[in-house]
Order: sequence, then C-alpha cells, then structure tokens
Amino acid sequence: MRKIATRKNMSRPTETFNKKEKEKKRLKKQLDKKEKAEERKATSSKGKSLDEMMAYIDENGNISSTPPDPNKKKRFNQEDIQIGVAKQVATEPEGPRRGTITFFNESKGYGFIKDLDTQESVFVHINGLVDPVKENDKVTFETEQGQKGPNAISVKKV
Repeated sequence: MRKIATRKNMSRPTETFNKKEKEKKRLKKQLDKKEKAEERKATSSKGKSLDEMMAYIDENGNISSTPPDPNKKKRFNQEDIQIGVAKQVATEPEGPRRGTITFFNESKGYGFIKDLDTQESVFVHINGLVDPVKENDKVTFETEQGQKGPNAISVKKV
C-alpha cells in the first residue's frame, strides 16, 4: 500500500516564528509586571504616619514638609476677598463723541465706528442710527454699554 502525501501531512510546523516572538513578548511583559510590583512593595508609602504624609504651603505658595510659622500668619476679612472680575466703571467723555465709519454692512444692519479721540472701535447697529450712513462717513455718536462692550447710539452724519 502506498501512502499518498496529503496537505495535512505536508503542512508547516505549528510553532511559527511569529508565534515564538509573541510568546517571548508575553513572557517579558509578565516579568516586567512582576518586577514593577516588587519595586512598588519595596518603596510603598503604606504604614507612614499622617505627619509624614502631610504637605504644607508656605507664605510664597511653595509646597514644603514643615508647617508654616504661626507668627507669620496673616488675617483677611472675608468681605475683602473678591471673586470674579471687578466691574469696570465706564468713563464716558462729556458730550457726543466723534468718529469715522470703518465698516458697515447694510444687508446685515451693523458696522463699526473708529473713535477719533481714543482710536477705539465701537459697534453700531442699524437701530442706533439717526441718519443713513456708509463707510468712511464722519459721524457723531454716544455710547452705551452692551453685552460685549460699548455700542454706539444716536449716530448722526457730520
């Protein structure tokens, strides 16, 4: 009886190079994990007292292991502490301001005026116009505080 070579008999060995490499990596990973665990155990901070784990902040804001000197302690009134941004008091010049229309979009109904004195750019809406305006027109205007800054109102051509 003659034996016929089948595909099963002629297949590659089950241990391929790639499988060997993966197995080496897996074993190395396990070893590294064990080493790290042993290192953590050796340098663990368990068992320390509360005083040894405590950190303090000195008068300059630096972290230190020693408690601050009670003689250098400063007292503050709770009312003096301000949370958030202080409200800005708008300083309005007396009388109407003068400026030039630097941009105005008639279809959208807004633009900007450059104040001649402060060189500040002030938003203007079509509802704040007294006379129709276009770019490069000289105007006089007053301002009011809007949500995002000063808005020009009572805008008149000069």
